[in-house]
Amino acid sequence: MKSKAIYLLGFICLFFFVLSVSIAITISFMPLYVFDIEYLNIANRIEMTKEILLKNYSILLNYLTIPWITELEMPNFPSSKKGLFHFSEVKKLFLLDYIILLFSGIGSFLFLSYLKKRSIIWKISRFFRWGSLITPLLIITLFVNFDTLFVLFHKVSFNNDAWLFNASTDPIILALPEVFFMHSFILAFGLFEVFFIIGYLISKRAGLQQK
Repeated sequence: MKSKAIYLLGFICLFFFVLSVSIAITISFMPLYVFDIEYLNIANRIEMTKEILLKNYSILLNYLTIPWITELEMPNFPSSKKGLFHFSEVKKLFLLDYIILLFSGIGSFLFLSYLKKRSIIWKISRFFRWGSLITPLLIITLFVNFDTLFVLFHKVSFNNDAWLFNASTDPIILALPEVFFMHSFILAFGLFEVFFIIGYLISKRAGLQQK
């Protein structure tokens, strides 16, 4: 019974560690926005230079990811109280992800140490294999019906409609088109998939070495 509880908690920690790492990397991956400025023609559509967009995006990103930055003021994008409230909620979600990353990382380290000590790292290969098979289905779903998933995500994550930005009061939404968020989801799930494949290969190799 004790070993079953250890495995259950260990797998939960591994899952949330991989998920939170994937999200954390995606959040801070500035090259994605740099790419989308060109790919989605954002600068020309809102008549701003690429440099100005990146400056304001960097300010927004720092606010959302750095705990001690408590005020958001983008020089080229005014924000309404409703918009600022939504960003404060997003900040809480981002910081929650970092907290999950920290504690699930500690739990994963202890779990892997437990398995390594007993030379049974190979036992987690099935966990990584099934995880790597599920992720492509999620990515396909994103392509097929992202609009519905995008709305559902916001309704689950927030208990208000502050996320429904009005471009006249919160023009930052024009610089963050929905397709950019779709690309962010794809990147996060893609990283999730890569980490699961790496985990499967490492655990499979460990199993072969122990035979």
